Amino acid sequence: MYNILVLHGPNLNLLGKREPGVYGAVTLGEITKQLEREAQSLNVSLTCLQSNHEGILIDAIHDAVDCHNGILINPGAYTHTSVALRDAIAGVNLPTVEVHLSNIHRREEFRHHSYIAPVAIGQICGFGADSYRLGLHALVNYLQQNS
Repeated sequence: MYNILVLHGPNLNLLGKREPGVYGAVTLGEITKQLEREAQSLNVSLTCLQSNHEGILIDAIHDAVDCHNGILINPGAYTHTSVALRDAIAGVNLPTVEVHLSNIHRREEFRHHSYIAPVAIGQICGFGADSYRLGLHALVNYLQQNS
C-alpha cells in the first residue's frame, strides 16, 4: 500500500468562501473527503495537511521521506514565490504532483510561473476539485509503474 502526503498551501482553508468564481464552492473538507474515498478505491493511504505557513509545509515535506511514497501538493500562492518549497521537494526526491483548482496559466501573469513544476513529475490545473483526484490518480499510476 502506498502512503501519499497531501499538502494544501496558504488560504486553501478558505475554499468555499474565497472567490468562488475562481476556486469554486467546494470546501477543503469536501475535497479531503473526496480524496479519501478515491484513495480507498486505489488502496492507498493519505495524510492531509493544510497550512498557511511555509515552514510547516517544508517540515512536512522533510518528514515525508521516512513514511510516504509520494506527495500531492497544491502550494497555493507559494507556487509562484517559494524557492524554499521547491528546494524541499527536490531535496527529498519523492515523486510529487502539483495541483491547482484554477488554470494558473489563464490567470494573472505573475501566476504563470511555478517554482514547483520543474521538480514535480507533473502538474494538473484548471479542473476545480477534480484536479486533486486527477493528481492522485497520476501519482499512484506513476508509483505503480516505477516500483
